[in-house]
Amino acid sequence: MSLRRPPPPNPARTESQPYNIIPIQNLLADHPSLRYPEVRAAAAALRTVGNLRKPPYAQWHPSMDLLDWLALLFGFQKDNVRNQREHLVLHLANAQMRLTPPPDNIDTLDAGVLRRFRRKLLKNYTNWCDYLNKKSNIWISDRSTDLRRELLYVSLYLLIWGESANLRFMPECICFIFHNMCFELNRVLEDYIDENTGQPVMPSISGENAFLNGVVKPIYETVRREVDRSFNGAAPHSAWRNYDDLNEYFWSKRCFERLKWPIDLGSNFFVTSGSRKKVGKTGFVEQRSFWNIVRSFDRLWVMLILFLQAGIIVAWEEKEYPWKALKSRDVQVRVLTVFFTWSGLRFLQSLLDVGTQYNLVSRETLGLGVRMILKSVVAVGWIIVFGAFYGRIWSQRNSDLRRSPRDLSWSSEADRKVVTFLEVALVFVAPEILALALFILPWIRNFLENTDWRIFRMMTWWFQSSSFIGRGLREGLVDNIKYTLFWAMVLATKFAFSYFMQIKPMVKPSKQMLKLKDVNYEWHEFFDHSNRFSVGLLWLPVVLIYLMDLQIWYAIYSSFVGAGVGLFQHLGEIRNIQQLRLRFQFFASAIQFNLMPEEQLLNARENLEARRRIAFFSNSLFMSMPHAPQVEKMMAFSVLTPYYNEEVLYSREQLRTENEDGVSTLYYLQTIYADEWKNFMQRMRREGMEKDGEIWTTKLRDLRLWASYRGQTLGRTVRGMMYYYRALKMLAFLDSASEMDIKEGSRELGSMRRDNGLDSFDSESSPSKSLSRNSSSVNLLFKGHEYGTALMKYTYVVACQIYGAQKAKKDPHAEEILYLMKNNEALRVAYVDEVNTGRDEMEYYSVLVKYDQQLDKEVEIYRVKLPGPLKLGEGKPENQNHALIFTRGDAVQTIDMNQDNYFEEALKMRNLLEEYRHYYGARKPTILGVREHIFTGSVSSLAWFMSAQETSFVTLGQRVLANPLKIRMHYGHPDVFDRFWFMTRGGISKASRVINISEDIFAGFNCTLRGGNITHHEYIQVGKGRDVGLNQISMFEAKVASGNGEQTLSRDVYRLGHRLDFFRMLSFFYTTVGFFLNTMMVILTVYAFLWGRLYLALSGVEGSALADNSSNNKALGAILNQQFIIQLGLFTALPMIVENSLEHGFLEAIWDFLTMQLQLSSVFYTFSMGTRTHYFGRTILHGGAKYRATGRGFVVQHKSFAENYRLYARSHFVKAIELGLILVVYAAYSPVAKDTFVYIAMTISSWFLVVSWIMAPFVFNPSGFDWLKTVYDFDDFMNWIWYQGGVFAKSEQSWERWWYEEQDHLRTTGLWGKLLDVILDLRFFFFQYGIVYQLGIAAGSTSIAVYLLSWIYVVVAFGFFLMVAYARNKYAAKEHIYYRMVQFLIIVLGIFVIIALLQFTSFKFTDVFTSLLAFIPTGWGILLIAQVLRPFLPAILWEAVVSVARLYDILFGVIVMVPVAFLSWMPGFQSMQTRILFNEAFSRGLRIFQLFTGKKS
Repeated sequence: MSLRRPPPPNPARTESQPYNIIPIQNLLADHPSLRYPEVRAAAAALRTVGNLRKPPYAQWHPSMDLLDWLALLFGFQKDNVRNQREHLVLHLANAQMRLTPPPDNIDTLDAGVLRRFRRKLLKNYTNWCDYLNKKSNIWISDRSTDLRRELLYVSLYLLIWGESANLRFMPECICFIFHNMCFELNRVLEDYIDENTGQPVMPSISGENAFLNGVVKPIYETVRREVDRSFNGAAPHSAWRNYDDLNEYFWSKRCFERLKWPIDLGSNFFVTSGSRKKVGKTGFVEQRSFWNIVRSFDRLWVMLILFLQAGIIVAWEEKEYPWKALKSRDVQVRVLTVFFTWSGLRFLQSLLDVGTQYNLVSRETLGLGVRMILKSVVAVGWIIVFGAFYGRIWSQRNSDLRRSPRDLSWSSEADRKVVTFLEVALVFVAPEILALALFILPWIRNFLENTDWRIFRMMTWWFQSSSFIGRGLREGLVDNIKYTLFWAMVLATKFAFSYFMQIKPMVKPSKQMLKLKDVNYEWHEFFDHSNRFSVGLLWLPVVLIYLMDLQIWYAIYSSFVGAGVGLFQHLGEIRNIQQLRLRFQFFASAIQFNLMPEEQLLNARENLEARRRIAFFSNSLFMSMPHAPQVEKMMAFSVLTPYYNEEVLYSREQLRTENEDGVSTLYYLQTIYADEWKNFMQRMRREGMEKDGEIWTTKLRDLRLWASYRGQTLGRTVRGMMYYYRALKMLAFLDSASEMDIKEGSRELGSMRRDNGLDSFDSESSPSKSLSRNSSSVNLLFKGHEYGTALMKYTYVVACQIYGAQKAKKDPHAEEILYLMKNNEALRVAYVDEVNTGRDEMEYYSVLVKYDQQLDKEVEIYRVKLPGPLKLGEGKPENQNHALIFTRGDAVQTIDMNQDNYFEEALKMRNLLEEYRHYYGARKPTILGVREHIFTGSVSSLAWFMSAQETSFVTLGQRVLANPLKIRMHYGHPDVFDRFWFMTRGGISKASRVINISEDIFAGFNCTLRGGNITHHEYIQVGKGRDVGLNQISMFEAKVASGNGEQTLSRDVYRLGHRLDFFRMLSFFYTTVGFFLNTMMVILTVYAFLWGRLYLALSGVEGSALADNSSNNKALGAILNQQFIIQLGLFTALPMIVENSLEHGFLEAIWDFLTMQLQLSSVFYTFSMGTRTHYFGRTILHGGAKYRATGRGFVVQHKSFAENYRLYARSHFVKAIELGLILVVYAAYSPVAKDTFVYIAMTISSWFLVVSWIMAPFVFNPSGFDWLKTVYDFDDFMNWIWYQGGVFAKSEQSWERWWYEEQDHLRTTGLWGKLLDVILDLRFFFFQYGIVYQLGIAAGSTSIAVYLLSWIYVVVAFGFFLMVAYARNKYAAKEHIYYRMVQFLIIVLGIFVIIALLQFTSFKFTDVFTSLLAFIPTGWGILLIAQVLRPFLPAILWEAVVSVARLYDILFGVIVMVPVAFLSWMPGFQSMQTRILFNEAFSRGLRIFQLFTGKKS
């Protein structure tokens, strides 16, 4: 039998209408998919219109089907109908193909298939009806065989969904629409008569585009007006309704009473401004405050605070072990004070509820207001009750002691009072006991939460608001036990460590400091009779670490648990080709098909990537995975990629253009991928290239593809995702091929491979030999049906939002996208078309296009009109949402623009999709998490650090979260979504402006809250690119940190914090916002420690304590323990080491870790902590989170000093200078610091932080220590500082524009944010207060007058500055001599003042320099406060502020530049830095130095 396949058939185009996947409009066409009886059966079922009453006022054709009937009845768009017709037919056909055994009559649609689909599609709707106690309008029983009615219900829902545009983010709004339209449909089907007209009843909306204009548009316009009120995200979240608020309006029955049907446009739902009648926030108010973290995770803070209190009380007894102290009844009674604290915390929680959620209270929600007030009253009541009963214990005890002072035992009467107190406490904790009982019996809790009986609603009213989501989230008993054991171990370790290593060592020094008498204060002391403030400063860093170190214990335990889970999954059993050879005899049976002479797999080239892929693929075959069905019986799926304006393919200019070092992108790629470039050139010569120069002419397309497949381009992503299609065609062939076919095919493949010198699946294959073309070797095997099967099972949609505009502008990106469509037949492009209707009005359409191989051009398939502009919230989720209607199948994999795929991994997709059939715990999966391989790790050491960190996060981190912790979310883009589950529950991301800036993770939150289940699977992987330069990485981390800052305000995080059980809540906290909060706490600990030491040194307390007793160092020791633990950062690196040793072996992991340390990875990770802290803290305090485009190029060029300064001045440099200043002042004035060893031991980690924050941007900057570049950079920096520029100057050109942009967050922040900012800025005045008393001129006085008189200096200095500024403005341009004279007079005056002070006071000449340490920080503090108070400052004063700010930035720039200049001047540092930055490439013998010297061989 011949293997050569005839050319693809030319379908009979009886209808010229282009189609997407199957030509449903012409079932007689010769299309491979139409050979399946299941397709014809589904299409035939839709045509059973029968005796349905034909809609009046519309022409009916015999060829019309049920969807056409619904469209004429309700006014749906024609292309929406065409799109959903294919969607429905494909799904039903695929579902019927999967039936085992197949139905008796394969030519008719199976009733069970349709019933199961209807139940799944409308599950959220029926849940919504139950929740609202509304009767469902699905008038059909589960045993009914009324196929037509079933089809009408699912078709109606799909048509509503397909045309709802942005309303798809509001699933219960769609339920409301469906409920009412379904009721009208039922009335038509049941032949109801309209009472008013006596005619058969008709829907309330009908006619052309009636659904869009009458239903979708009014609600869409409300969303749009609310977004306008957000002022592009600058307004507080509490001032406008986002998608969630509008959706949650449909969680109460008032939507039926107020909105009515047909929709009443006069309803207050549609009022957005100016009226008191408008509907406010619904369900939740997002208020910007640090208190959100306390409010959302109150159970965690209660646990930590109560243990801390109890621990201090017990440790205060100074017994060896806590149980010895607890033998004393006095201690036991003192421990009972935790109940005061607990009731106080409940009161705080009730106040936070009132303070943040008062906007929710309206006439309709009075019950909510009543409950808020009652909770506060009850909390206060408990405080009073506990106070009364506790007072009775001690009054009894005191009276007993008065009666018999020598008898220290407790009387039975006093004991009875204690028992009474405990009985009261038992009532107080009763709800917690009940929660514990329900935790042990999770199915009872789930039943109670999911049931809609009113009695249970009333019982739970006190504890939480009724909510449609977040009910029944408990896992099964086995999972409960697993994650409870995990957290029991973590908490036991944490509390043991905290008691013995943090709390206990602090007790003795604290007691001694409290007893300290006659402290010799060196300044004016306001509270000179108490050292409590000093004790508080000693405890502050310890308490901060106590609050955050659970993060470290989580990291340690999760690393080892993750390694254990990985071992059970057989991860890392085959790590290299040698181990594959050892297990090769089992490999053939594992792979289950014999495609090519297999020993060729083992002779992999020296290419490291090829070896890695083969090792992972072969290892994965020994891992546990579901059995793969035949392709015909697999689940269908789509891939969706959102694209905006990134690179598609590199252009000739991009490849040739050289940077300032003379290095082009192509030269860089040739150097990094030397072996692959050699292979590519060999292939080009074999394909007819005679001279190397032809690579830029006849072979230019091949060159561009070769380069693009090694960057982060759309071309690379599309090639990777099309491997699914190629794999499915091959697997479909193997499913039905005879042994003879396979042998012939193997021989043909082998000969092709020998001819080509490469595997035809290899990444080198050029599109001219791609599988979609007849010349491909693999295509020679195919008989025809493989095409049909693969097309039915797989679609790839790229959402190119602005493709229409790109085509209109003749943008090269549009041509390249067309090229990709032409060469990939399963690729579809969705975009938003903006059409000008001529009256300054625009119409917007969701359009789907493909490349028609017969017509040899791009054709438009569907054009669905939108109610208005696509982008109302965050752009990316709305881009995904508009394209989602064009995806097909049971599942959709979300793939980002920086991802890749591999042919061998694509073979396993069938296995992965089978996971949807298996239970994981109590539920089947709704998201299948997929592992990622970071392919950018070899670019530089920085890229390697980032990829190592990311790899441990996407492997070990996610593995532990999925099992045993059951709290994995959706963090990135290779995850596979249960498509119908998500499309009926709000889609695959959230889109509200700013609050959903990290749009992906909200899909995970939404999934968990709605009862979904997210699993993680490591036998399959997808490639992912990461940012490779420090500036790119920092912008990415800024985006993620800002996103987490916004998440803390969100309703999703609050609900998860309250609705999850205690241990899953802990897992959730420490792997999402808690990670960022604790990173910030590490930095705050350094601040607290250094500011505390500075206070103790300058006040004189430290000197007195040392003179009194040297055991103050015990407290110091306790703090130092913490400092080293935290700053080493070893435990945050632990997951990397453990995962690396699991997959590559222990010795290699240790070697990698040591190499990383030598390449200064600790500097990078410390710097990253600063980035996260700055942006997370600023976002919580002030808002201002925004999308930051990081760019995905290759970073081989030097970044200028000015660019680094702009990026890091506020987040790192200024903070590092502040900490450095504290360390210098402390070294100068602390008696402890006189001992050099003690000073070094105490401050080395802080100095490391300072150095990391200042030097990292230059250490990781190519040519960062090149002397000539450093000199040029400084000139460039000074030009930028002084550039005046006009209104249109950008921040890259003008310091002033940048300086104003750095204050943007102060424009969006509220009163509390500004107030807190001012309070924090006051710390800079402390330097002046502490140092002026140390000056010679103070003459040892500690009077407050010394400090007050020191302000004269500040005023005089500012006055002089104003005089110079005035003189410069008036005389500098024309009468320059006057300007010089003013300067001269001021200098002379200054000298006179200094001489007079030296002569007549105790002033010393060194005071001039010492006072700078006092007054420069004061000036900076005044500047920061002036920025906050800008609206109240007069213009002339503000100009002076700007001028002073410029001088400060020059000062900071010089401070940062000095060490950089010194290292640039030192010989050898530049080459050492290059070696550190590009060590990986060095070890591969590459010519990296040539990259930076431009000396091309």
